[in-house]
Amino acid sequence: MLLSYAPVVRDVAPAVVNIYTARKVAARRSVFSDPFFRRFMGDNFSFGAPRERIERSLGSGVIVRDNGVIVTNHHVIGDADVIKVVLADRREFTAEVILSDARTDLAILQIDPAGAALPFARLAEADDAEVGDIVLAIGNPFGIGQTVTAGIVSAKARTQIGVSDYGFFIQTDAAVNPGNSGGALVGLNGDLVGINTAIFSRTGDTSGIGFAIPASMVRSVIKAALDGGKSSAPGLALRVSR
Repeated sequence: MLLSYAPVVRDVAPAVVNIYTARKVAARRSVFSDPFFRRFMGDNFSFGAPRERIERSLGSGVIVRDNGVIVTNHHVIGDADVIKVVLADRREFTAEVILSDARTDLAILQIDPAGAALPFARLAEADDAEVGDIVLAIGNPFGIGQTVTAGIVSAKARTQIGVSDYGFFIQTDAAVNPGNSGGALVGLNGDLVGINTAIFSRTGDTSGIGFAIPASMVRSVIKAALDGGKSSAPGLALRVSR
């Protein structure tokens, strides 16, 4: 009987990364641009140039190839202007988006390790995780740094959770919080069984109901990204960004 999860964590944790994004968004319009004020100031009144602000977000990702291919969630990177990846050893890289798809809520990134081989997670060969299996969630909750939580597979093939068009999510009670999105859900053999993507919560914090995209879909999207957008999943249309 496995008395500690430490061997699994040592094997997988180096492949789990923190992701930080930034994008420019238009600032809210001044009250002086309200039609009420225009009635008195006139349309020729100068309201100044539009202002921009930087919107930042964070999440997690998993290295799946030693040359720097990373899987995360589409909603983690959104339409970010800059994507920074921080490895477990604190090295930082700027990432390029290879593919991002809202239908599956998956995105594939590429970083350049300058010829160095990076630690990577092994994808499970099949979606054979069973209800009751122990799983570990590894990610960057609330941006506090890499965190490991444990739970079980609570259910399989969950649908209509409101995250993406894709169904058949893995449900787990491993603690998953904001910032865990895009992180790893792994079995006790160290294989990546899913990518954490959502929680069911009325407060926004963990409630013991988290969802992950199964390895089979992750594998299909990785293949599509590396093949230039050709997916082996029936009916799946992917958009390649590069």
